Amino acid sequence: MSNQLDNVNLPGMDGIESSDDSTTIAGSPDGLTITQKPFKIAIAEQLVTEERRPFLPPPASVLHNAGTARATLAASHEKPNGTTDKNYAGTHQDQTVLIPAFVIQQHVEYWDTDHDGIIWPQDTYIGCRKWGWSPPLAALVAFIINFNLSYPTLPGFLPDPFFRIYVNKIYKDKHGSDSMTYDNEGRFKPQNFEDIFAKYDEGDKGGLDVWDFLRFWKGQRMVFDFFGWSATFLEWTATYLLLWPDDGIMRKEDIRGVYDGSIFYKKAEEYERKKKMRQGQRKGTSPRLISMAQKIL
Repeated sequence: MSNQLDNVNLPGMDGIESSDDSTTIAGSPDGLTITQKPFKIAIAEQLVTEERRPFLPPPASVLHNAGTARATLAASHEKPNGTTDKNYAGTHQDQTVLIPAFVIQQHVEYWDTDHDGIIWPQDTYIGCRKWGWSPPLAALVAFIINFNLSYPTLPGFLPDPFFRIYVNKIYKDKHGSDSMTYDNEGRFKPQNFEDIFAKYDEGDKGGLDVWDFLRFWKGQRMVFDFFGWSATFLEWTATYLLLWPDDGIMRKEDIRGVYDGSIFYKKAEEYERKKKMRQGQRKGTSPRLISMAQKIL
């Protein structure tokens, strides 16, 4: 019971600081004692700490040790076991050339269709086309991604004229001014992921709209980190284009799916279904149009 109630932020208790790590709640059944850490998460004198409060797991949360990075699971408060649809978290932990695949590898595995551990520019292009993106957009995205992310992953010092990305070193593409959800070794940090929404989801919508994203982008920027600023902006712009939410809100679960790559497969399947439906509709209407034309002529 006490483990589940660690770090509980109860009304009227935020300012409590004492030499004792526990606080007994008056009127509680059996004199329930809740562990109250002797520190504050925000102070009124620094408004930014009030505006951007970090995620605090609720008492019944099954997301244990949120601050500990997960090597193979993109865990969240709602999905402590990662993506369970089609057993994605289980099957995609061991399908790359390196076994098991840590989370940042799962993030890019979608483009490594032949599982040789190398992502060519044409692999990136084809993956984007499977979402229904136009050839010019897919080509632009493939150029930006492979041109910028190839070199850090290379096994040697010389640049690769083909701009290939090596999956086993993809963690070296970690950059600053982002959410810090990936750590420097490519693991997934649930606390940092949850902080995105705790700090920037204005109105608790369950996701981020464009204005939330701009606040996030501004709030996460590091001084003189021009590459990180640009990379974060482009990555989240691409995420918005991929999700293209009807109500303008990028849902938390969809964003989590970007981190472990599961949403990429989902969007490709959705586009394939829509394409088949359109093809079926065209085939169904074509005979009627021909018949009408024949009658007119």
